[in-house]
Parts: sequence; structure tokens; C-alpha cells
Amino acid sequence: MRKFLLYKPYQILNLPQRISLPQSLLIPVSTIFFNRISLTSPVMSTCAFQLKLDPLTGNSEWIVVEEQDEQDEVVGNNQNTFLATTSYLDMLNDTYRNMAYRRAIENTITEPCHVIDIGAGTGLLSMMAARVMDEVSGSEVEDGRNVTAFESYLPMGKLMRKVLKENAMEKKIRIVHKRSDEVEMGVDIHSPAYVMVSEILDSELLGEGLIPSLQHAHDVLLVKNPKTVPYRATIYGQLVESSFLQKLHDLYSCEVEVSDGLHLVPFGSKRILGIKPKQYAMQCSAMSKEIKLLSEPFRIFEFEFSKRPESQREIDLHINTTKDGVIHAIISWWVLQLDSTGHIFYSTAPEWIQSSKNQESQPHISGFQNWCDHWKQCVWFVPEIGSLTLRDTNVHLQAIQNITSISFRLKSNAGIEESYHENNNAGNYKINLLPERIGIYGDKDYRTAFLTAARNTLQAGDFRFCLVVDDSVFLTIVLAHLSKTAQIISIFPGLKEKASAYLDSVANANDIANGRIEVLGKRVSSLSLNDLHGEKVDMIIAEPFYYGNEGALPWQNLRFWKERTLLDPLLSEDVRIMPCKGILKACAMSLPDLWRSRMSLNDIEGFDHSCSNEMLGACGNLHPTLNGPCLPYFVWQCGVIEELSEASLIMEFDFSEPIRHCFGKTKIVFTESGVCHGFVFWIDWVLDKRNLTVISTGPVSRYWKQGVKLLSKPVAVNPTSSSCRKDEISYTEIDASFNPTTGELDIKCNLNHSQIW
Repeated sequence: MRKFLLYKPYQILNLPQRISLPQSLLIPVSTIFFNRISLTSPVMSTCAFQLKLDPLTGNSEWIVVEEQDEQDEVVGNNQNTFLATTSYLDMLNDTYRNMAYRRAIENTITEPCHVIDIGAGTGLLSMMAARVMDEVSGSEVEDGRNVTAFESYLPMGKLMRKVLKENAMEKKIRIVHKRSDEVEMGVDIHSPAYVMVSEILDSELLGEGLIPSLQHAHDVLLVKNPKTVPYRATIYGQLVESSFLQKLHDLYSCEVEVSDGLHLVPFGSKRILGIKPKQYAMQCSAMSKEIKLLSEPFRIFEFEFSKRPESQREIDLHINTTKDGVIHAIISWWVLQLDSTGHIFYSTAPEWIQSSKNQESQPHISGFQNWCDHWKQCVWFVPEIGSLTLRDTNVHLQAIQNITSISFRLKSNAGIEESYHENNNAGNYKINLLPERIGIYGDKDYRTAFLTAARNTLQAGDFRFCLVVDDSVFLTIVLAHLSKTAQIISIFPGLKEKASAYLDSVANANDIANGRIEVLGKRVSSLSLNDLHGEKVDMIIAEPFYYGNEGALPWQNLRFWKERTLLDPLLSEDVRIMPCKGILKACAMSLPDLWRSRMSLNDIEGFDHSCSNEMLGACGNLHPTLNGPCLPYFVWQCGVIEELSEASLIMEFDFSEPIRHCFGKTKIVFTESGVCHGFVFWIDWVLDKRNLTVISTGPVSRYWKQGVKLLSKPVAVNPTSSSCRKDEISYTEIDASFNPTTGELDIKCNLNHSQIW
């Protein structure tokens, strides 16, 4: 029997950096590190517990990730799956970032000294520092005392050791498997460092623990007045008007415009259903044509890495508007000055800043880069309808920085605008959803589709018990609105008690009588006839929407099918199921920016990273026998995109039957000439089979993520087979199979019968 000793009692959950996916995927999303005590040996070795969540059931379990021998070339499947969902690969494929860091490190390290690398990842910055150290020393330094790399996540630390070994750097760099703010002087490192290199930055700048890491580094790890790479970071912002951004947070105004009788956010409780007040990372360049700029860029905060940062500060900004309009959002980005001389920069600014002829407020044009996914712009939504302003008006903006984030307040002459105060009536009833979910709840076509399909279904029979099996407060209100006699039972597996309190608070506005809706605090697998008062269910309905699963792969919402299957004994003979069917579709696309960000790694600024490809989930330029992962993306935000074929049906999921293995095959004929980088997959939900009411989650929708499977090598395509050159193809075949046990979708593609996955 194994026994475990908790290594750091105060730090039970150790979340690796650069996680971009929701917690309800079938991947390990959080880690507890332990020291394992052998009963036969006094030597301790590290292992990890990781949380594995099943997307078809919502169940979770802790699994033990064993530490393998460092000589073992095999990477465990759990570690491989996890790191493939992070943004490490995209970051390492960012040539502008890599080159800027390399040049800055070369300019900063001018003599032999101690260098620390915080959040070392694969060790790229550490190797850059070690190489420069050899040059300034005039000889190779192999005692590991000059460069110390901190990396707390065990699988990434093991990958770093492999990378260092491949580059003959294992003796030059000392690895410490701790967070930098846990490191103790004299225990983990021998002396304060003269130079610090780091890249613990997210799209907001502060979200990966930059401030506490810098504070601890200056207090414990660094000499006084150290050198740092980066040297400085400056955050910029711009006031914008955008009807699309308004829809992502202002559900009340959208409901007023739709006027369908439903009130998810009734008057007087406008903020009871909304988004969390925070900055959201988005590819704002993708919506540049829909954005009206209301000001010039303005400077917000500046951070000098060579100085200990403050935990909190507030500043007042007075911004002159350049156009009439309504301020719906504040878009922000940052510029890194990587060296102290001010010659090397990197910027995350949107494309309209990069292409602007007037660079007075944003002078470092050399720091701009091509599309990347690991750093985006950030959007702060101005609450409710925004703030009306006229040209040449002075807007008073308050910026607040705490230890992990930055927020904003617009101020009027009388003080902070009322729209920023939480509605006292909301209390604990408020539900925070992602902006895309708020956007789709305010979408007229989406609401009309469900209203029409539900109305047609209810008119077709006498329904006594209707069961909402997902987290849809929207459909619960729809059923109560359309039927005055049916008893509505809702499960709310993710929202739980909050959804029940929310429904109570909006019942009057939606003319819902007391007792019409019952919320069961049970899993579907635990339901019995006793919970249904001895009656069988006449109707099952779902969007399907599971809270916390918004960013998952499309087929992971087939949890609805699994739960409908578990309910089989409780269903009436003529039960109606909505949606009644799911249709898996695909189309071929040109995705040069996304493919470039996911391509396999080889030489990065002179260092071989090819051993990282499988573990990081590389797709492009892999050996044909290697299979890259299918990952979820908002395709419309993936840089340059072009559809090269019509949407093709691959397989159908019939929800009138129990969940089962499904297989499908289709031929995709290219309709446009170009370069195919991969295929995009999604599910169309058929609500009403008779009237063919369909909700599509394909690339045309901005509110859903699609699954993207990239080719190992881009392929030239031409729809006219008779004129195709030998290096062009006119069609492809896709085979897919769905496993009802794991929820996995296995996809294979044959380009003119030459298998590429």
C-alpha cells in the first residue's frame, strides 16, 4: 500500500501556467504534488495527482501520474494530453518573441554572473542565458551554478530536462522544481542573482502571477538593482464602440429589441444574469471592421521589472474623445521593452495600431508581430448600455491594478457612474456566464428557434412532466412561458442552487406561478421515479449547455445523449426529446496562421526542440504516423481563414436511441483553390425533426468553438480535377468514429486515398 505525504500543505492545487481550456474536459486540469515515501527506501521521489474529468458524465477522479526514469523516452498519455491543450507550443512558435528575447539576453548579460529563469518551461531562455555566459566567460561553464531555472510543473520540468540533454546543456543549467515564490535562499539557490529572465505574462500581463513573483524575487532572489529581461512593460488602452461587443454583455438591451416575452434579465434586475467584471482575452483584430475607435491609444500602467512592483494602485486618466459614439468597451494591450537601451520591443497591439500612420502614442512599430494565440488583446466591457460621449469630450477613466488583474471605471462629474454598482437585488442570485453565452442568449434567431421548436412540440401532445437536463435557465423559462400546465423539473448540474435562486427571482417577470418549476439537486444517474412523484417524463429538453464546458470540443456536449440514455427507465413511451438529433459536420479550411502556431518545433534560435513535439501536441510538419490532437478554437478568431469546401455530413447521433458507437464516412470535394491546412468540425443540433429547426455551431457562429484538426503538411487543392497538377488534389475522404465510453471522436483523413492522419 502506498502512502503519501503532502509536500506543501498551503499550496494544495498547483495549476500549471498557460491553461486555456475549461475544467470539464477529459484532461487533467489541476495537480497536487506529493513526495512519495518508499517503505523500503529513505529516498523521496516526486509524483503528482491530477484531476481527470469525464465529459460524458461530469464525474471526476484523481489519478496518480508516476514519475518516470529520466532516461525513459516514453511520455505518459495523461501528461501528453494535458500539455497539448496548453499554449506552450504556440508560444515557442512565436518567432518574434523568441528573437526579441534572444537579442535582449545577449545585450543584457555582459559578464559572468548568476542568472535565474522564472517559469522556465522548456528552458529556452535558460539556454540562451547559458550560451551567452559561455561567450562572456571565454570558456564553457558546466557546474550549473550560473543559471538556475525554476519550473514547478513536473511534466514540463521533465520535458525541459530532455530538451537540455538534446542540446548538451544539462550540466550548464540547474533546475529547481518549485514555484519561484517558494524558493529559499541557501536551500534552493546558493546566491542572489544578478540577472533575471522571465516570461510569466498572459494577455492581461498580470494573470500568471507576475507581481507576486517579482515581489518575491526582489525580496529574496535578486541583488539590489538587478538586470532583467524584460526591462519594462507598458499597458495601453483605447475607447471603442462596437455593437458586437455590446451584445456580449448587455443582455437586457438585446431582450428589449427581441421582444419575445422572455425576460432573462428583467427591468430592475439588469445584472442578475451577466458576465464577471474582468478583462477578457480576445483577438480584437478579427472584429476590426465592426469597431469604431472613439479615442487615440492612451497609456495606462507601466511596470519596471528591475524594481519591486506595488500590490495595488489606482490612477485617474482624462481621455479626449475623437468621435461621437457610445463607449461599449475598453480594449487594452501591452508593449514589452526587453532591453534597457530601448532598442528591442514586442507588442500585442491590434492590427489597426500596427497599420496606423500616426505612431506617436505607439512608437515601437518594430515590436509588432504576426498572429499568435498565446497573447491576445483584452476587452473590458462597460456595463449595460455603455456611456454616450461626443467628440472632443474629456472622459474621466479610473484604472485599478491589484495583484492579479486590472479593472476600469468610467466616472462622471458626480462620481463613479451608477452602472458600475452591483444591483442590490441580485445578491447571491447572480449568475456569471462567459460573454459568448450572453451573446447567444440575446440572439434573436437563437431564441426564436427554441421558442418555435418547443411550441410545436408542446402543441403536439399533453405533457405533464418536462425535464431540463442541462444548465439552461433559458429553456426552463421557455417551457414555463409556453405551457401553463406542465410541471418543469430542472437539473442544473453546474449552476446548481444559484440557478434555483435565480429562477425564483425572475419568476414574476416571466409570469411563472409558484411551484411550476422544481429544481432537483441530484445527478441524472441518481434520479428515480420517487423524484418525479411517480410520474414518467414526457419531454426531455436541453440546449445542450453545461456550465464550465463552454470551450470544449463540440462532441463533448454529447453528455446530453449520455444523460438521456441514463434516464431511459423514467421516460414515457411517447417521450419527446429536444434536440432530437446531432449531426457532425466538417469543412476543409485554409488556416495558415493557426497551422504556423501549431507546427512542429525544430531549431528555435539555435536550440533543438524536436523532442518536445509529441508532448506539446504539435500538428504541422510531423511524421505522417504521428497524430496531432483535435483542439477547440473560435475559428473566426484564427487569423487568416478561408473555407475551401462546402459543409459535409459525417455522421448522425440519434437521441431517440441509447448512446452507442457511431461511425461515419464522407467525401469532401474542394470548391475553392488554395492551400488546405486542416478541417473544422462541429455539431448541428436538430431541435424539431418535422420542421427541420436546426441550431448550427459551425464557423458561421461566433458564439461556439469548433474542433480543428490540422494536417501534418499543408496540401494544395483545386476543385477542377481535370486540370489538377500532380501536387494538387480535388477531394478528400474523412472517416470518424465516436466512442460512447470515453466521449472521444477518432478522425482519419485520406487525401486521394493517401492517409495523412
